[in-house]
Parts: sequence; structure tokens; C-alpha cells
Amino acid sequence: MRIVKLNEESRKNILENLLKRSPSSYGEFESRVNAIIERIRREGDTALFEMTRQFDHAEITAETVEVTKEEIEEAYSQVDPSLLAVIRKALVNIRAYHEKQRRTSWFDSTEEGTLLGQKITALSRVGVYVPGGKAVYPSSVLMNIVPAKTAGVDEIIMCTPPGRDGKVTASTLVAACEAGADRVFKAGGAQAVAAMAFGTQSIPKVDKIVGPGNIYVALAKKAVYGYVSIDSIAGPSEIMVLADETANAHYVAADLLSQAEHDEMASAILVTTSEKLAREVSREVEGYLPKLSRREIIERSLESYGYILLADTMEDAVDTVNAIASEHLEIVTANPFEIMTKVRNAGAIFIGEYSSEPLGDYFAGPNHVLPTNGTAKFFSPLSVDDFIKKSSIIYYSREALRRIHNDITDFAKAEGLTAHANSIAVRFEDSCGESGDKEEKDGQNS
Repeated sequence: MRIVKLNEESRKNILENLLKRSPSSYGEFESRVNAIIERIRREGDTALFEMTRQFDHAEITAETVEVTKEEIEEAYSQVDPSLLAVIRKALVNIRAYHEKQRRTSWFDSTEEGTLLGQKITALSRVGVYVPGGKAVYPSSVLMNIVPAKTAGVDEIIMCTPPGRDGKVTASTLVAACEAGADRVFKAGGAQAVAAMAFGTQSIPKVDKIVGPGNIYVALAKKAVYGYVSIDSIAGPSEIMVLADETANAHYVAADLLSQAEHDEMASAILVTTSEKLAREVSREVEGYLPKLSRREIIERSLESYGYILLADTMEDAVDTVNAIASEHLEIVTANPFEIMTKVRNAGAIFIGEYSSEPLGDYFAGPNHVLPTNGTAKFFSPLSVDDFIKKSSIIYYSREALRRIHNDITDFAKAEGLTAHANSIAVRFEDSCGESGDKEEKDGQNS
């Protein structure tokens, strides 16, 4: 891996390079995605099945588009029992973590006759997109469905592309069943996103779409936002390791490579104050590569978006961490908990040398659907909050409103909104059409 001396210029150049990976930078695909979405809106199932034949090489009909009970049973028979056991263990942790995120409605009343509050309501129907083909991630199925289920969503539907045999990958289907998906449909790509956003004869319209996917899926989610809600427009995976001279180079190198293997656009960055560690990690990376099955992908990822950044001070290193705002951040220093308090921007923070990133991907419990491409500066991990909505509750008695109604009418008139003012004033008119409270106020002033 290249070793770069950290300064303002190098930091700026790295940030610019990383931002090139954003789905928003791939405008040449947008016209194709928009055409797919419009066809689904116009033709529904007809377009969906034709595109499934074209893109996934599978024959799907109205009778076979939804996964059946028999197909689920077949999937269970095909999944290794040891994998099923791990899925169930992971689910215990994931559910327990997300249950702590639950919110409750609240109401605050006063003796003056007012009641204010916030009503929490789960979304009615949510769509989860799950990639297929080469990308088979049952862990992502768990991470997208569990918070929705925990929030109390009435119906969770899942769309995933079928194989050429017209079936869903067994591990994906079993994970969906274990996590609590209500219905599973054989549809992938931008066409599946459009089907969930607008509804077809077979696939119902949802209120929100979540889940990862390729550039077409990301741009489709961007295009349908506003018709439905979405979680985020996810970019390629990324990891940053913040380390000092106490870190184990063998571990650090392994952790960097764990994300570089996702795809050629993944980013792996070490920022350290130790030149010795920097050189050791670089050597360790070279030593690992011949042993790894996705070596070619890793090498292309590191060549384009892999860095070892050498900082003069830990303060400079932390500033760089906050500037890049990585999806995953590992802190491997002599005082990692103290350093953690200085980090403002990161999707998930892993503390200490035994808290490597895959722990969060699969098992610990916190969600692994995280903000990428610097969006950790203003976005959060997927959570129960993504599957609820809030309604404000306002109640005033007549007496409570009477005490402050002149203030409201004065405010409304100052904005030139006389109908607003009138909506309040009419509630206190006397039989002559004048405000009784205004006359009472004028009499007190005389």
C-alpha cells in the first residue's frame, strides 16, 4: 500500500478521490434507470417479467413471482445446519440491540388546560431490497428486516433477483424467514425498486425502501425518493483504521483487506502517527494477498482507494478521521476510549484490537447498514427510527386558548395572514361579531 505524508494538500486530494465513488457521480446511468422506472409505472407486471427475463435470464410469471411456502421449506433443506445456527445466534444479538432503540409516544398536560405530545407510529408497509447473483449476503437480510420488525411495521416485503432456475438463493430466503419477512418476491435491479415504489399487479406499493444494491439500484432509489422514503443511497464499502505505535500490524493489515475485498471501489485507509507501523502494515498486506481468494479485486481496490496516511500528531490523525467520515472506523491506540470521544464522524466505531469490523458485519448486534462517502457527517446507521414516523399532538381547552388568542392573531396579522388570525378570533366573538375578549381587554385598559 502507498504511504502518504499527511498534510492539507494530501488530505484534500484523498477526499476528492474518495468522493468520485459516490453513486451521484454516475449520471450516465440515470437515463437508463429512469426508463426502467417509467416502464414499470406504465406496464406493471408485464414490464417486470420482461426485464427479469432480460437481465436475470429467468422466466417469472404472475403465478411464480412470489416465493411459496414450499420454496421456503426447500431452502431450509438446502442450508447447512451450522449456518442456520449462526444466523439464529446473530439474530438474538441484533434483536436485543435494536429493541433498545424503541421509542414510545409521550404526552405532557398542564393544569391550564393544554396537552402537547408526540405520537409514534410504525410504517405500514416496508420494502427490503436484497442483492442476488454474485452478492449473496444473508447478514444484510437480517440487518434490514430486524429493525423494521422491531419498530412494529405491519408488513415487510422483500425483493431479490432470482437465479436462472427461477429460485431465490437458499441462504437469503432462510435469513428472510428467520428475520420475519412477510412476503418475498423474485425481482431485482431498478425494476424491483420501481415495483415497490409504485406497485404492480403482483407487488404491492410500499411506504419505504431499504437495502443495498448495485449502481442501478442506488440510482433507482434516488429517483423514487419522494414517492416513497428510502434509507440512503449507499456507496462502496470503506474502512479506516486509526492506530498508533501500540497497534498490531498483522491485525491492522487483515482488517484493511476485509473491506477491500468487497469490490474494486471499496476504500481501505490506515491513518497513524507511527512510521514504523505504516511500513509494517504495508509489508503485511503484501504477505496476505497471495492467500486471499479475491486477490484481484483487493489489488484494484488498494491501487485506487487504499492509503496509509502518516500524521505528525494524533490530533492531525483525528482531524483526518472526522474529515473523511468513514463508514467503518477502528481505533487501535493505547487509549482508544479517550480517542473515541474526539471522533465526530463515523458510521460505526470499533474499539480495540479485538473489535474488528467483521464483528459488526455479522454478530455483535449494531446495524451494519451504515452511511458511506462522507455522509456519516449527517447520516446515522439504519435503526428502528427509520421505520417509524412521528405525529405532533396539540390540545388546548377554550380557556387555555382564550388566554393567548390575541397573541396568535397579532402574530398572524404581522405576517399578512388574516385568515389565520380569523380562525382564532372567531372562537371568541360576541353576538355582535366582535371579539369579547378584545372588549374585555380594552375595558381593563380604560
